[in-house]
Amino acid sequence: MRVSRLVLLLCATLTLCSCGKQQTADERAAGALPPVAALTPAAGGSPSAQAEQPSGAQKAAQPTTLTRPNEDGTAPVEDTTGDSGARNTILAAVASTVAAATPAAAAAGLTAPTLWQEGVNYTRLVPAQPTAVAAGQIEVLEFFWYACPHCYAIDPSVESWKKSKPAYISFSRVPVTWSEGHRSLARMYYTLESLGKLDQLHSEIFKEIHVNGNPLVSSDANDVAASERLQAAYVKKFSISEQDFKKAYHSFSVETALQRADQLVQRYRIDGVPTFAINGKFIADVRTAGSPERLMSLVDDLAAQEHKHQ
Repeated sequence: MRVSRLVLLLCATLTLCSCGKQQTADERAAGALPPVAALTPAAGGSPSAQAEQPSGAQKAAQPTTLTRPNEDGTAPVEDTTGDSGARNTILAAVASTVAAATPAAAAAGLTAPTLWQEGVNYTRLVPAQPTAVAAGQIEVLEFFWYACPHCYAIDPSVESWKKSKPAYISFSRVPVTWSEGHRSLARMYYTLESLGKLDQLHSEIFKEIHVNGNPLVSSDANDVAASERLQAAYVKKFSISEQDFKKAYHSFSVETALQRADQLVQRYRIDGVPTFAINGKFIADVRTAGSPERLMSLVDDLAAQEHKHQ
């Protein structure tokens, strides 16, 4: 009975774990990002995800293939993003959670990390992607978007994990660049990084958007100059001059960082955030892991596995 209630609860919440790539038809017609009010979770409730998928042409342009085993354990098949693929992912995650909750597992002293299953809790990238870290280091990337309520919700867990993660894990965030609205916030991220202000303002930006209701992007997301003015006005509160901000905003280093973000988003076929990539080989998110806490444990375990085999 307890397991049944757990299954029902998980089924009800699994679709509330990420922000999708595309906007709704009305938002595209208006040329704007979703209103902040629509992205902010109600008190005591969970935000709803926008789980739209990229077009066929966009998929064709992306070289990486994601594979996972069939449910019967036979040869792996290419992962899909349609309704059937979503149902399979949900069923697999439910099965994993039920297994972790069974008396047999508890009696055996098994903890969640020992039950991770490839194709259920995480996906293997085929082919593996090159990393950009020093020898002996394991690269962990978090793909995120400042306006995503799920990225905002998991960020405290990520910040806490950063303080205790093993020294061999090299962690960095990659802001997604799907549209001009996404790209504007990504440019702000890299601008603050180049000014040495990112650590100070990263959490503040999340709060400004999700608590204070300031999207930091123009209502016309394609008006990049208006978005720049909004962001420059905001950072003035933190003693960053408009001149310094704009100089960094259009600098070569920021342009280069944005180009790298574009490449990573395409190579890893990112169509929802937050998503974690571990050492160029594995992809995982809250939905597949089961919860933010389990996701960070999964990242640790996959990184440890990679470090052990170096």
